Amino acid sequence: MYAYIESGGKQYKVEAGKNILVELLEGEPGSEVSFDKVVAVIGDKDSVFGTPYVEKATVTGEIVSTEKQKKVMVFKQLARKNSRKLRGHRQTMTTVKIKDIQGV
Repeated sequence: MYAYIESGGKQYKVEAGKNILVELLEGEPGSEVSFDKVVAVIGDKDSVFGTPYVEKATVTGEIVSTEKQKKVMVFKQLARKNSRKLRGHRQTMTTVKIKDIQGV
């Protein structure tokens, strides 16, 4: 059984026992997190699709760690103006281990 969830404006395919990397979530490593925005639950025999979300379906997981991604460099230059800007950005991400998928 697997499901599609929405977190941080993005959709992820999740299975029990697998790790996913999502946008920063509140909580300490070891704490439990629940995703209520379940888009679809696909089982062995039946599938349920939401409009836009499946009612009474939740996915629970455990926060493993929080880390920063590689730095992305942003360079802007105006032509013929001698104007340059160099900026860097590191996105903070959370690793979540999926424990259970509760379908309808």
